[in-house]
Amino acid sequence: MDPVVIPILVAALVVVFLVAATVRIVPQARRYNIERFGRYRRTLQPGLNFVLPVADRVNTKLDVREQVYSSDPKPVITEDNLVVNIDTVLYYQITDPRAAAYEVADYLQAIDQLTVTTLRNVIGSMDLEATLTSREEINARLRAVLDDATGKWGIRVNRVEIKAIDPPNTIKEAMEKQMRAERDKRAAILHAEGERQAKILTAEGTKQKDILEAQGTQQAMILRADGESKAVELVFQAVHRNNADAKVLAYKYLETLPHLAQSDNNTFWVIPGELTEAIRTVTTAFGDQSGGAGLSASAEREDAAADIADSDKDSVGAPEIEPNSTLALDAVAAADEAAKQAAAAVSDAKAEAEAAGETRLPGRR
Repeated sequence: MDPVVIPILVAALVVVFLVAATVRIVPQARRYNIERFGRYRRTLQPGLNFVLPVADRVNTKLDVREQVYSSDPKPVITEDNLVVNIDTVLYYQITDPRAAAYEVADYLQAIDQLTVTTLRNVIGSMDLEATLTSREEINARLRAVLDDATGKWGIRVNRVEIKAIDPPNTIKEAMEKQMRAERDKRAAILHAEGERQAKILTAEGTKQKDILEAQGTQQAMILRADGESKAVELVFQAVHRNNADAKVLAYKYLETLPHLAQSDNNTFWVIPGELTEAIRTVTTAFGDQSGGAGLSASAEREDAAADIADSDKDSVGAPEIEPNSTLALDAVAAADEAAKQAAAAVSDAKAEAEAAGETRLPGRR
């Protein structure tokens, strides 16, 4: 080999080495701390950078993006002397690469230990229930302490979150029982409220039903009374319009007499004073239609009725007869006899009227 070529090759290798040692390419979101002869010189920014070979060297390479650090569960004692395990999640970002490299040896470990001590101070002033329900307050206090302490380390804590709070198993069982009792209580309250509403609605429905039934009964009674009033009015008008004579009224009067003694609820009854006049009117009426054949029979019945009426004149003026006295028994017997005779007189009068009608039919034809 030519002795001239060897020095050229050596010189080329030295140049390549120097160029490689001089040029530094820094990626985006990265920072390189440069030391010259063991002393911090500067921080390289992203892009193409030149350094002195041999004299300058890269001490630390840092990522300035926001990063997440999740710590392991740490035991913490609450104010009511209960041990709970709490693990946190930390969101941080390097703002000063030089301070992060030279102000603290291991910033992650420092942040972790600071988080544990701060948690113990914060949780130690709260009981278990406040710890479980005050996560936002705990997060805010942790962030304030960590941000103040890590500022000189060139690190900014953006957010601190409590990922989990694990109380002891006995406390978990007690909490589950408490929650179950609370749910049972709410269920019982809702059930009682439902029954109360159902009873109220049922009572209102019954009230409306009774009101409607009462209104219906009232309307029915009004309509029934109105109908009876109109019926009586029509009967009264028909009687006056047809000009019914005393014979028809006396006949209807005698038809009603047998029903007076048939009622079981009457403790007393009065023989009307018009009985003689009614019998006389009926017998006279039927006697005129039948001729002389029924005159003697009618006269005999009239005399019998007159005798009965004369014997009972004293009872006409008195409205009541005491049922226990002898006079009351005689009056009752007389009344029964009068009713029987009146019924017999009516039957005989009907028979004579029918016989008289049959005798007149051939002549009319």
